[in-house]
Amino acid sequence: MTAARAGGAPVPVPVLDVGGTHVTAALVDPGTSRPVPSTVLRRPLRAHGGADEILDAIASAASELPAGHGTRWGVAMPGPFDYPTGVGRFAGVGKFESLAGVDVGAGLRERLTGRAERLCFLNDADAFAIGEYRAGAARGHERVVCLTLGTGVGSSFLSAGRPVHTGPSVPPSGHVHRLTVHGRPLEDTVSRRGIRALYGRLTANDEDDPDEQHGPDVHEIALRAVQGAAAAAEAFRYAFDALGRALAPWIGLFEATAVVVGGSMAQSWHLIHPALTAGLATGERPDVPVLPALRPAEAPLIGAAHWARRGQGAP
Repeated sequence: MTAARAGGAPVPVPVLDVGGTHVTAALVDPGTSRPVPSTVLRRPLRAHGGADEILDAIASAASELPAGHGTRWGVAMPGPFDYPTGVGRFAGVGKFESLAGVDVGAGLRERLTGRAERLCFLNDADAFAIGEYRAGAARGHERVVCLTLGTGVGSSFLSAGRPVHTGPSVPPSGHVHRLTVHGRPLEDTVSRRGIRALYGRLTANDEDDPDEQHGPDVHEIALRAVQGAAAAAEAFRYAFDALGRALAPWIGLFEATAVVVGGSMAQSWHLIHPALTAGLATGERPDVPVLPALRPAEAPLIGAAHWARRGQGAP
């Protein structure tokens, strides 16, 4: 149930979208289900900081939001995370390690005294998917798979707008990154490090490609592909063809009618779309449409607000 002001109008829903380098805070208008533009703010966040530093940074961003909102927050968090209890499970994953075993919900409520009675946590890829389902490219699709392509691969399998994490029609926990392709874990191939590593191997003997010590980052590889560099184009083609091949059987099992793609790498759509489509064509549903996200920035905020309004998550 949505909280209301004294006059009866529903109050805005406060939301947080926590990433590895930034945290975004906003108020979502319950009438339009869209973030109020003047309230959206993005602040830096150090994923390798101590627990107090990380919680202070998230709470500081939250505290900058205008007063007058509800006290039930929607919070999109990357995994591994115990979403029902609000406890971090980040040990051994190279980010937010200091939050392993930490009650993030309690820490944020303490720092937001009087402004947060309940925090409703959900996976950041699920938040993105729910947002695209309610106001973006996934709208109208009863069963849809949503991907976020950034440092790694995030995924969400939605049925009637709700994430599916168990059952024979989805990968383990509904997470594509747990799959294997070409005999290796998927993220060895489809990730920032995977694309950079392949590009490095393809150009190892190219004397005309004197890169910096660690080689170019993905955005530079994409630029080179656009400019006609064959190795750069092949690095993208191989990675996203592999993603399509790994995902193809699950598209059939889940009976998805669309694949929606967001994340920072999706900005190189002209490189990703053909390769991903070709990989998916090896499965039982070769004609499934692959669509770019319509609200890549807003979708996680919209999804988190919807989650909070439904009362999901930790107390």
